[in-house]
Formats: sequence, structure tokens, C-alpha cells
Amino acid sequence: MNSLIRRDPFREMMTLRSAMDRLFDTAFMGEPGEPGEWSSFADTLPLDVSETEDEYLVKASIPGIKPDDLEITYNSKTLTIKGEFKAEQEKEDVHYHLRERRYGAFARSLTLPAAVISDAIEAKYEAGVLTLKLPKTEEVKPKKITVRSIEAPSMIEGKVKEVASKN
Repeated sequence: MNSLIRRDPFREMMTLRSAMDRLFDTAFMGEPGEPGEWSSFADTLPLDVSETEDEYLVKASIPGIKPDDLEITYNSKTLTIKGEFKAEQEKEDVHYHLRERRYGAFARSLTLPAAVISDAIEAKYEAGVLTLKLPKTEEVKPKKITVRSIEAPSMIEGKVKEVASKN
């Protein structure tokens, strides 16, 4: 006896999509634990971006890099951090069991919500953390508006003389 199986094109499409995702993951990102040709440090360059009334503060964790190997640019509200981790010379008599540190060039760009004063940007690098202070332009700083109270004039009080009624 023959049985009928209901066709589900959506399920078939999702199965195909899963297969394609696995194909691209292994082709471009390498096997798990092995960096591929297309993986980059920019995917994992951790940033903290905060804002006060006067400035934006950007912190990036970049341990093990020399400040001279960093290039920081600002152009049209876009901040870019570029750098390069130098590769260590591999020794032939050493067998690696695990190798997760990345080497090579990286770049990370972010667009700020408003313009900053590019000539006044400050950069500090301490203990593996890059700290950037980006002062806001006067046009984008919040303006405090004082509200003046317009009180009604005070009532004039006076005494009324008794007036004899002329009825």
C-alpha cells in the first residue's frame, strides 16, 4: 500500500538554508578554533561608547599592541581605529596545542550621532585600553534655557472712605 506524504516547501527551503549556512561558515571562517581567511579582529574588537553633555568617550580593548602601531582617523562623524598585531616567528621544534591569538591587520569604524571637534580629540593608551575623548561641537551641545517667571502685578490695596449715600 502506498502512503502519501504531504510536501512542505518551507521546511525544504529551511533545510537548504541551513546547509548553505554551514557551507559558508566552514569555507570563509574555517573550522572551529581555526581562524579562516575572512575572519578578522574587527569582528571582536570590543568597544564601549558613552556620551556626556560635552563629549563622546570611546574605549577599545587592544592588549599587546604598541601605540605606534595604531592609526586613528576621524572624518564626517566616522571614527576609524586601525592597527596591526605583529606575528611571532614560528619555531619548527615547537608543537602548538592551541593557537587562538590573532595576528595581522584590523580596522573598526563607527559613526557617531553628531559632529565633534576633530582638532581637540584626545587619545590615551594604558594597560591595553585605548581611550578616546571626542569633544562635541558647540552646535550639538544641549543648550540650557532659563525660564523666567512673569508674575502678575501685585494687587493694589487701598482703604475706601465711607461715602455717604445720597438716596
